[in-house]
Amino acid sequence: MKKIALFGYGKTTRAIAERLGPFTFYDDKVTVPQRDEKGNLLLPPMLFDHDRSDLQIPSPGIPPSHPLVKIAKNLISEYDLFISKQGEEYIEDAKESTRHYTIWISGTNGKTTTTKMVTHLLEKRGAVYGGNIGTPLAQMDPKAPIWVLETSSFTLHYTRYAKPDLYLLLPVTPDHIEWHGGEDGYLKDKLKPLAKMREGEAVILPKSFTECRSDGFKIGYDDPVELANYFGIDISKVKFEGAFLLDAVLALGVAKILFDELDYDKINSFMVDPHRQERVVDSKGRVWINDSKATNIDATIQALKPFGDKRVFLILGGDDKGVDLSLLFKELKKYDLKIFAIGSNASRVELMAKDSSIECLLCETLHKAVEMIDKEHDINSVALLSPAAASLDQFSSYNERGEIFKKIISGF
Repeated sequence: MKKIALFGYGKTTRAIAERLGPFTFYDDKVTVPQRDEKGNLLLPPMLFDHDRSDLQIPSPGIPPSHPLVKIAKNLISEYDLFISKQGEEYIEDAKESTRHYTIWISGTNGKTTTTKMVTHLLEKRGAVYGGNIGTPLAQMDPKAPIWVLETSSFTLHYTRYAKPDLYLLLPVTPDHIEWHGGEDGYLKDKLKPLAKMREGEAVILPKSFTECRSDGFKIGYDDPVELANYFGIDISKVKFEGAFLLDAVLALGVAKILFDELDYDKINSFMVDPHRQERVVDSKGRVWINDSKATNIDATIQALKPFGDKRVFLILGGDDKGVDLSLLFKELKKYDLKIFAIGSNASRVELMAKDSSIECLLCETLHKAVEMIDKEHDINSVALLSPAAASLDQFSSYNERGEIFKKIISGF
């Protein structure tokens, strides 16, 4: 086997070493050469010598600006290693490792839910899921006939050879701008698989991208109803609403393409994960929506859609990663709502709300926001935690933010 160097001592790279190693890791947190319990050599980045490895694979989160990335000569992704012909020479069981039918799912929001829905529908066909959803490709069943992969823009950026057999692209709005060096870089990486797809392969994507060059068969959509009509899906038989409706229709569309079947009972039995448009009713009968996973503006826009006829108390703010919020506020003006601003960008949210003539209360903390909403909320209104921002300015994760939100509500 040729020599592989791994950049970053992360979940993805550790899984590669567990299956194929031991290997040499280069990690920013390592200051003194050492070995881990698996026999892998851990070195500081300054000791990297590209002549001592044939191939370099980064942890997906390492940015293109990192010095290791800049000097690497044969950098590829875990996708290239496990699902491309170029990766075969590095894997002893390559014939097993490249027999999968792969479905890649990307976009700004809804990737996890759509990935799980597709796998839920196809589990009887032997489908398994992995990728950005939490299971590295190195840990996925090499004998499973179908791999359903939640695919991040980070992974797409580093992927040179691998391509999907079927690509599902959910709506794309600005995210991870700093990592990609701008909105154009982010969008370019999301659309990257199209150029590699061949005749007989398919891509489902927003209509605004259907002019992009691809030999794959393109199925464009503007909304879930249009997509449902294309596949002959009776949308009245699908229980999901809001953003989840598109996720469900996409999943049903995959089953229709591959096996010409529509199983409404199966899709309706799917349980959505916590912290994504999670409905909570307090002891007073008031509705609170925990959408803590809404870490960007598109997620918040989607979360608001079911409440066009309601008075909405919206908890907004956190680490917005430098994204332009003007598109969000353009949408917010369509609703009868009041903003309760929290997090590191709370003052910025307050200022933009004022410029948009939207009522806003500067709260700074989640506890304060819920406390103030409690004074106005009734059974006819909706309280929505959908921050359009990451949580790490005040919480360890969006999960913690959502759990704290629910814990506060449980006291009412």
